[in-house]
Amino acid sequence: MELSNLSPARGSKHSDNFRRGRGHGSGNGKTAGKGHKGQKARSGAPRIGFEGGQMPLYRRIPKRGFKNRNTKEIVAINISALEAFDDGSTVSIDTLIGNGIIKNPRDGVKILGNGKLTKKLTVQANAFSASARESIEALGGKAEVI
Repeated sequence: MELSNLSPARGSKHSDNFRRGRGHGSGNGKTAGKGHKGQKARSGAPRIGFEGGQMPLYRRIPKRGFKNRNTKEIVAINISALEAFDDGSTVSIDTLIGNGIIKNPRDGVKILGNGKLTKKLTVQANAFSASARESIEALGGKAEVI
């Protein structure tokens, strides 16, 4: 196989860019693919979703809920997950990603106080719960807000 032999898979390409109304020999002459008479054969046919005056589907279906566009998606981590780090090390968002504790920091990382911590760490995160800050500082570590 060579580059000059390549072609798209059969049926994957379809062009809508052919000349309509250019005689019956073209296969798209006379009515130009619009059939005989009727509303859709004429110009000014109704918009997509119009149901002839009946209440359209998109208005019949109930709308539920509210999506706040200003909300932030915070990733929460318990201090028990910080046991994976060595004593005296600095834990940042990059090191959390590197160790596979989080995959995507999204809008921020918050450290929660669930579990036990036995190592002195310097933890850098966007937010800390009161119990997490207390646990980190009780062991002589630092909880730094970035």
